[in-house]
Amino acid sequence: MNFIKNLTAKKAVYIVLQITLLIAVYLGVKTYTQRNLVQELPPAINTTLLSGETYNLSRHTGKPLLIYFWATWCPICKFKEQSIEAISKDYPVVTIAMQSGNKDTLRTYMQTENLSFAVIEDNNSILANRFGIKAVPVSFILNSDGNIIFIESGYTSEWGLRLRLWLARFF
Repeated sequence: MNFIKNLTAKKAVYIVLQITLLIAVYLGVKTYTQRNLVQELPPAINTTLLSGETYNLSRHTGKPLLIYFWATWCPICKFKEQSIEAISKDYPVVTIAMQSGNKDTLRTYMQTENLSFAVIEDNNSILANRFGIKAVPVSFILNSDGNIIFIESGYTSEWGLRLRLWLARFF
């Protein structure tokens, strides 16, 4: 009987150590991939959206904002696009399409995929470089004062983004 208890205890310790190691590796990779990203204040954005409207980030106030960098060729971005579409119905969202072709190519993509969120074409990665982005997808969540309070690189669920946008109201 003691042998079984010891075996079960050893197995439980082993599982806890494995989970701890996985979490440590995950957090280490996250920290490494986000090391060059801008913090606190985003760079100025004053440009034209794919829709033809003028967009100026400094004019955004009041509600939390999601700035989402993506690309048409990115499989993770493709997986997330319906989540971003749904979030854009409830929160201000501006997306920046990196290295995804010219405006006509992006308009065709948006129409084909039935997407309506705001898009800035960044074919030459000018904005991406200013934000320190090397890979997509990357999400920046700004509070109502325009400060970056959350950064996520890689896959993030719709509910994870919604939770962060909701929390942004309190920062």
